[in-house]
Amino acid sequence: MREILSSFLETEITDQEYYDGIIQFIYSANIRYGEYECNQFVVKKMDLTNFIVFEEYVIDEKREIHQSFSISKSSLIRAINKFAKKQGLRIRNFEWAN
Repeated sequence: MREILSSFLETEITDQEYYDGIIQFIYSANIRYGEYECNQFVVKKMDLTNFIVFEEYVIDEKREIHQSFSISKSSLIRAINKFAKKQGLRIRNFEWAN
């Protein structure tokens, strides 16, 4: 899981705009279930507190998922914000996103 999480953070948390979109999706209480398509990864919200992160491939017009991991909302936010802070991005809170 650590390898995929590190790859997700390094690939997707590269600038403020990407960070803002992802963190807003995660924080949003209005989105109870759905997917946020990043550049290379997909963040799937299973419910308000559980997520699956995976790298998606399209091969022969078919969607393939080779590796994924599940993570709680609090752990995902903590990992994203820690990485974003190291990148010098502005950290957003729940009130900003809603």
